[in-house]
Amino acid sequence: MRDVGLETESSMDAMCSYLPLMCFLLFIQATEGFSGDNDHFMAIHYRKSGRPRFIYHRVQSIEKSLDLNRQLSDHNFNTPAHLHVGKFLPAGFDKAAFPRSHNRAQNLLAPSDTDVKVENLPIPQANVILVMLKMDVNKLNTTLLRKFRQGVAAALGLSPQQVHINRLNGRKNCVELFISPLNKKIGVPEALPSAEVLRSLNLHTLHQRLSHFGITEVSAEKNVLQGQHEADKLWTKEGFYTIVIFLSIFVIIVTCLMVLYRLKEKIQFSLRQDKKNQEIHLSPLPAQPTQSQAKRPSSMVQHEHIPKAVNVVVDPQCQGTFEIRPPLSAGPSPFKMKPVGLQERRGSNVSLTLDMSSLGMAEPFNVVPTPREKVAIEYLQSATRVLTRQKLRNIVQTSHLLHTEFMEIPMNFLDPKELNIPSHGTKNRYKTILPNPVSRVCLKTKNANDALSSYINANYIRGYGGGEKAFIATQGPMINTVNDFWQMVWQEDVPVIVMITKLKEKNEKCVLYWPEKRGIYGGVEVLVNSVKECDYYTIRNLTLKQGSQSRTVKHYWYTSWPDHKTPDSAQPLLQLMLDVQEDKKNFSGRGPVVVHCSAGIGRTGCFISTSIGCCQLKEKGVVDVLNIVCQLRMDRGGMVQTSEQYQFVHHALNLYESRLSEENVQ
Repeated sequence: MRDVGLETESSMDAMCSYLPLMCFLLFIQATEGFSGDNDHFMAIHYRKSGRPRFIYHRVQSIEKSLDLNRQLSDHNFNTPAHLHVGKFLPAGFDKAAFPRSHNRAQNLLAPSDTDVKVENLPIPQANVILVMLKMDVNKLNTTLLRKFRQGVAAALGLSPQQVHINRLNGRKNCVELFISPLNKKIGVPEALPSAEVLRSLNLHTLHQRLSHFGITEVSAEKNVLQGQHEADKLWTKEGFYTIVIFLSIFVIIVTCLMVLYRLKEKIQFSLRQDKKNQEIHLSPLPAQPTQSQAKRPSSMVQHEHIPKAVNVVVDPQCQGTFEIRPPLSAGPSPFKMKPVGLQERRGSNVSLTLDMSSLGMAEPFNVVPTPREKVAIEYLQSATRVLTRQKLRNIVQTSHLLHTEFMEIPMNFLDPKELNIPSHGTKNRYKTILPNPVSRVCLKTKNANDALSSYINANYIRGYGGGEKAFIATQGPMINTVNDFWQMVWQEDVPVIVMITKLKEKNEKCVLYWPEKRGIYGGVEVLVNSVKECDYYTIRNLTLKQGSQSRTVKHYWYTSWPDHKTPDSAQPLLQLMLDVQEDKKNFSGRGPVVVHCSAGIGRTGCFISTSIGCCQLKEKGVVDVLNIVCQLRMDRGGMVQTSEQYQFVHHALNLYESRLSEENVQ
């Protein structure tokens, strides 16, 4: 019994010796529960792969305690606002995917943390945790690193041996760590995913244990997959709508361009078909017209029936003689001619019968205008729309109506084949802009057989009230036509020259055809007496001499009008027009005013039509721009070249009408 009593006494002594240790462990366990750590672990289960995983029990009660602890931490412990965890930290703790040691007994019995060092291992970025510090990381010694490691381990509920300091990043002033599993193999760098580690981080414990380090942020290192995920965020709803709108605008633009291209092709095809349908009808004219022929419409100019063939003979000096000859025979003509491609809206509508007597016994033949050609000529001769002052003010506000009206006016260009002058193309600046034969200016030459010497690309233009030869519209002189130009100025006794073009606008528009002081051009000597620079144009007073005779000519050079466009303001054009009209009054009895741009139809047509329209407004109080442009195109094809120029003429006349109204009020 004594032995039993001694054994019992020794057992009680051993239990009393272990009792303080057990109480201490229970105290630690209770303290950890208040700090917010999870302390309800039942066991460690292993998967087939051998990787440990904690199985949580009573998850609902744990989450409630964590929410309560987080509220207490926010209200009582005053965690700093700048301390936050990266995007991987949720509101509560999730079920951890890596093993942790929450047993303080295990932590106390673990080996001492004496081997702290910076490991610098090739750890994947997805497993690296960055801890940003206020303290300079370069000043962390072994003792501070040991405390830092222990604090992180306590916040994670792990053993310090599972926390590894991988690198001290001086550029970001942070400590890079990774967490290893419990069953880490020796010499093999293993690390748990940083996202799972951060889910189990206790901020209160971390701040309490490492407050003197000044932790500002704890986050996972950005990896390649994360960057790709952020790049995918660019495909937001707004970005998708932006791309859809951009593609829609692109499709609309491409569709419009295709429609315009198809319209252009359709117009060109229509013009080609019109040319193919135009023919020269070869038929003899009988001496006595039949009843059917009497009903057939005749020429647009000569409205009476022509009983006999009209033969037109044109000599090189442009002196046309008309003869009436009976046909030689009533039989069919032995000659057939290919169509010469009469262009729609040609200049002359006179039905011509060519004299073929030089070919032997061939009979003369008729050139009959096509129906489309007749319609064009009738339109140019009859089109009219009189505008009162109020209507003029209203119509300048409706540009689409003016555009539609302009597009209906026939251009009346001349086909090059209709101009029977050899090598005339050498004197044309543009091969499609040719003078109408009926109104073209012919130069007087000594050699009557040299038709080319009498040719110049210029036309007489009727003025206000149909006054003959009020203007001469011509192209800008070329290097080989400067002498012809000054010969025309002398021959027609021109008092004023109006030049509405620069010498070069991308390409050459006109050559410098006047001298700096004195020059001789063919048989005409040109002297520059004075030069006056105005705001928008330059005025030169010239003296022309030929033999013992001399004349005074005024030259206006307007340079503020772009080609195929219109000036920003009509004011300079009106001032130029008024100056020219004043000079024309001073030179009463002299010849026409020469106006030219580059081709002699666009800006030239605008100036002349504006001048005629101003006279019409001043004399009658109304203006008929449509009729004025049609009259100009009868004299020279293509006058007023674009719809914008046609609208500009209306704006200029409206401005002139405002001036007249102000003068009447005064």
